Amino acid sequence: MALVVPKESYSGKIYEVQLGSGAKTVTIGGANALPFLGFEGTFPHKPAVALEVMDIAPEDWPETVKKAVSGASASPVQWAKFCQEQGADMVALRLIGTHPDQKNRSAEDAAKTAAEVAAAVDIPLVILGSGHVEKDTQVLQAVAAAVRGKNCAIGKAVEENYKTVAAAAMANDHKLIAMSQLDVNLAKQLNILLSQMGFAKERIIMDPMSSALGYGMEYTYSVMERIRQAALLQNDPMMQTPIICDIGLNVWKVKETIAPDAEMPEWGGLADRALAWEAITASGMLTAGADMLIMRHPGAMAKAKELIADLM
Repeated sequence: MALVVPKESYSGKIYEVQLGSGAKTVTIGGANALPFLGFEGTFPHKPAVALEVMDIAPEDWPETVKKAVSGASASPVQWAKFCQEQGADMVALRLIGTHPDQKNRSAEDAAKTAAEVAAAVDIPLVILGSGHVEKDTQVLQAVAAAVRGKNCAIGKAVEENYKTVAAAAMANDHKLIAMSQLDVNLAKQLNILLSQMGFAKERIIMDPMSSALGYGMEYTYSVMERIRQAALLQNDPMMQTPIICDIGLNVWKVKETIAPDAEMPEWGGLADRALAWEAITASGMLTAGADMLIMRHPGAMAKAKELIADLM
């Protein structure tokens, strides 16, 4: 008797979200089955990988990743061009210099930087605040206006500032990254609140938060898995937005990507170990359902893109 492979049937589908303008746009989402199960559904768009660029020199980054972008990080424009040359699908500009505990750069300065970076590259742009809720509210309004027409992903909108950030994205025709605190219900609630204020759910990219390998990745995975099941099996329209994972931010502050060879010789060489830590974290997020990754090391990005090509 022939073996019949059991197949799950899905009633939902992930929204397709297009980013960028001109010839080099990127579309994410569109899947109608759980990640990479090609025998059960279709996956019209591969997950996208963005490389991170900061508006100030990355002084607090570990040497391993600083060396990987050495020279290019002298200016955000130069760095963004480097990311495009390395094969990144997108550039993720993090305006960390606007944080009051950093350089406390003004919203006007941030807007100027964002406009310069957007003009320098052909690939789509993700623009992230510093994580300071009050300052991001000011900064993202100015930045969204400065890059109007570029169809960027602006964020992150959180419970404390989502109305202002979403209004700025909506007024300037951008997509919105909505971040919640590793909880399925909180992620859904934020999407509901955004929809109630008139922001189209089809223009939202969900950031459920993510962790690094060895530091709660299993919990991250389970949350993302439940989000995908709600979207596809339960056909919940508020959970059908694409998912973004900001993994470089978390990976490059854990001890496995920092501890030198002399301190932990049994762990293997730091350069290979650190790169692998980001690449393996990326693999976990992809199989959990990520439609977009933000990474820092070009070598780790290359490994993630190899995996995506194999799985697709």
